[in-house]
Amino acid sequence: MSDVWYVLLAAVLWGTTGTAQALAPAGTLPLAVGAARLAIGGGALLLWAWGRGRLADGRAWHRRPLLLGAWAVAAYQSFFFAGVGRTGVAVGTMVAIGSAPVIAGLWQWGVGGVRPSIRWVAATICAVAGCSLLALAGGKATVNMGGILLALGAGGSYALFAVMTKELLADHAPETVTAVVFSLGAVFLLPLLFFVDISWLARPSGLLVAVWLGLGATALAYLLYTQGLAQTPVTTAVTLSLAEPLTATLLGIFLLGESVTVPILAGMALVFGGLALLAGGGNQVTE
Repeated sequence: MSDVWYVLLAAVLWGTTGTAQALAPAGTLPLAVGAARLAIGGGALLLWAWGRGRLADGRAWHRRPLLLGAWAVAAYQSFFFAGVGRTGVAVGTMVAIGSAPVIAGLWQWGVGGVRPSIRWVAATICAVAGCSLLALAGGKATVNMGGILLALGAGGSYALFAVMTKELLADHAPETVTAVVFSLGAVFLLPLLFFVDISWLARPSGLLVAVWLGLGATALAYLLYTQGLAQTPVTTAVTLSLAEPLTATLLGIFLLGESVTVPILAGMALVFGGLALLAGGGNQVTE
């Protein structure tokens, strides 16, 4: 399977997050879901890698990309849910997801000296425009500057995670990097579980949601993403992850009974077109 398909499949699994949270018990705080998700996913990844003997590869870990990557994993959860809480799901999600490929591209260009290709720029603009339509088509947008900044922090955190993970993949196997980075990120975020209500985990529906988010939408998804990232430019991988809102929209239509409107159809077409352009273009950067 081509490396870009690993990234796209990971994005499809991430796209189930919104639907899963909608099925959680009423009153469940999004931040509590995020903390539980990372704790379960990080723990599962660590146990899986340890059981397969992947942790003892005999190679030293570079502290800067390891610590920054783990911090980015934890920071994304905090920034994203805080941003959504202030400015709403539509705008918060649009800014967080839409800003990530742009930030990653600027980082790679400014710091790494890797200039994005015209194809990548066109595909990213197309996909981000489609994400904007999908995010805003569901209702009235609420703009809060504090929330916008927090959502930008989430986008930056995701871009930072991708860049740092790419560095670690030069010395370690994809599954090893995923396990170590996410388990360390879970440790950073673990204190949140002592300050939020987690009683919803005692309900069957709540536990089922947490297990799926931890094992499916986190552990499995990021194993696939890291596998694809090993042979895919960072800018390409981050843009391909915009398949997430497309998946979330389709699940909302078919599982939650959400209505289909012209802006939603246009947004889906733009995202699909951008991803198809990128997936079929090979290496999307030029030196």
